[in-house]
Amino acid sequence: MDTQVADTLLGSLIDGRYRIRGRVARGGMATVYTATDERLERTVAVKIIHPSQAPEARARTTGFVARFTDEAKTIARLTHPNVVAVYDQGTHSGLPYLVMEYVRGRTLRDVLAERRRLNPDEALAIAEQMLAAIAAAHRAGLVHRDVKPENVLVAEAPTGGTANLVDSVVKVADFGLARAVEASADDENGNQLMATVAYVAPELVTDGHADPRTDVYSAGIVLFEMLTGRVPYDGDRPVDVAWQHVDNDVPAPSTLVPGLPKALDELVARATRRDPGARPTDAGALLAEVQAVRDDLGDADANSRTAVLRRVSDEPMAGPTMMVAAVRPAERPAWARLPEGGAPRAGRRRAEPEEGESLWSRLSALRTQVMGDPRGRMAVVAAVVVLVLVAAGGGWWFGAGRYTEAPQLVAMTKADAEAQAARAGFVLSYADPRYDEKVPKDAVLAQDPASASRIVKGDTITLTLSMGPERFPVPDVVGKEFELAEADLLAAKLVVAKGTARYDDNLPSGVVVAVNPEAGTEVKPGDKVTVILSKGKAPISVPNLVGKSLGEARTILAQLGLVLVEPPTYKDSDKPRDEVLGQSPADGSGVERGAKVKLELSKGPPLVVVPRVIDLPCQQAKQQLESQGFPVAIQFNPNGIVRFQNPENTEVPPGTPVTLGCM
Repeated sequence: MDTQVADTLLGSLIDGRYRIRGRVARGGMATVYTATDERLERTVAVKIIHPSQAPEARARTTGFVARFTDEAKTIARLTHPNVVAVYDQGTHSGLPYLVMEYVRGRTLRDVLAERRRLNPDEALAIAEQMLAAIAAAHRAGLVHRDVKPENVLVAEAPTGGTANLVDSVVKVADFGLARAVEASADDENGNQLMATVAYVAPELVTDGHADPRTDVYSAGIVLFEMLTGRVPYDGDRPVDVAWQHVDNDVPAPSTLVPGLPKALDELVARATRRDPGARPTDAGALLAEVQAVRDDLGDADANSRTAVLRRVSDEPMAGPTMMVAAVRPAERPAWARLPEGGAPRAGRRRAEPEEGESLWSRLSALRTQVMGDPRGRMAVVAAVVVLVLVAAGGGWWFGAGRYTEAPQLVAMTKADAEAQAARAGFVLSYADPRYDEKVPKDAVLAQDPASASRIVKGDTITLTLSMGPERFPVPDVVGKEFELAEADLLAAKLVVAKGTARYDDNLPSGVVVAVNPEAGTEVKPGDKVTVILSKGKAPISVPNLVGKSLGEARTILAQLGLVLVEPPTYKDSDKPRDEVLGQSPADGSGVERGAKVKLELSKGPPLVVVPRVIDLPCQQAKQQLESQGFPVAIQFNPNGIVRFQNPENTEVPPGTPVTLGCM
């Protein structure tokens, strides 16, 4: 049995102004509601972040909410007819929300669910407006990071409905929202991948880096889906789908939908190249390519409402062609035209020459006509002047105008260098990084061309990043012969020195016993490592002294030429006093003559008190003493009374004999 939980926000008043009327959609990051702005009496859309996307929001207001607020301010300044406008922002019950323009229509996801795939003219028309919105964001320094059909709204045309997608208005939503949530997630969980995996760019998967070319890749995947009705990759787990973007090239749409023009295959391929440097630099550049493709496809038959789309190249069609409506953007109503003014224009066709007329005759007639008319002569002079100016301008451009100075990027962090290069309009590439003792890790160590060098505007600058100071552990060479150990240490760029050799019971002569610094210690190239070699086992074997008395031990050590460390160490033991309990070095160890030997001796058993038994019957006194472990000797009368004892009431070692005098 399913249980439906009521939405507690329905009917509530947010910030004393926005009355929630209904729920429009619920996504992975937020829920969208329709609401009435009771102050301005208009319908708006309110997007509220899920609690799961802002955990412990109240405790993290300074971090997460502040970042969300900054993103909202940036989006609010982004004004464009194809961008969903942001009117207001705030927090409700600790959860950030955005108040946005309410767009009457459907998401591109809803359209694709109904239509499965779109005709090329519809797909390109939607792509133009989608890219126009993203290009405006890129010019403002904002990266969307989550371009997908769910964030593309297809608004109803003034004529009603969205059946004719070419005439529909497209608006893009959620600029910056993914980045605001991701920045918060980074604080808690490290670097997360927030973009939808079906549309994620390879660089977001491998290193989490995003720039305008990341949006270009995602837009290319959306165009692929509009043309084919599916995304290029699928898998059981999101991580499997994400890594397919890294490992594979996006297939050509025509492999799934035969008959699509080659120009569309090439357009999708350029937008979805795995190397970001090989894609269009931003959405504006891709928009220009989309408009050029619409020009080429529309010019296939400019005088017909129905045209056969052909490949841009001169190669013959390999498969059947596709019949599509050649709807020209210039024919759109004014409200639906793009502000960039990039709509294709039908080119004029040069009149064909009359049959049999020679080229020379036509040129002579044209010259006579032009030069015989004063206005014609003025036109020729003006044309010559224009050509001279164009030639001069072109010469200046190719000689100096297209050049600028390379920015100073050395010593910057990688992130700062990328931001500086992006502001100056340069593309970055990276050489192999190098170690450096002074330049910290991930800072720019060198650049090519160097700063202030002459460089073409928009050209590529190659950066070499620092890997920081080179540090590595001392190799473990203990147990190796000196020659092999020396080779290993020299290969690690270390300086080798020999220390004083010493005897070792386990390693033969000439083998490394120890190194200083020890193996595993972090060092830098050029550091000195001292190698200690073994002299083999020492000539004297330490005897086993355990169990012997101190006097015996002294005699044995003196005979071998070994020295007893004085004073010896005593410890509690039940063994007799001065009996050897332990020794160092252990027995069998090899030492040189004169080596010192430490002994551990017994303090003997603890002392006990002899009880006083005087005036007791002799036999009773004997029984009492023997029960406590004292041997008893009786003098005189064994059946008499004890008149004296030795020792008496004194601490003695256990088992000390006691003499009793009885009378």
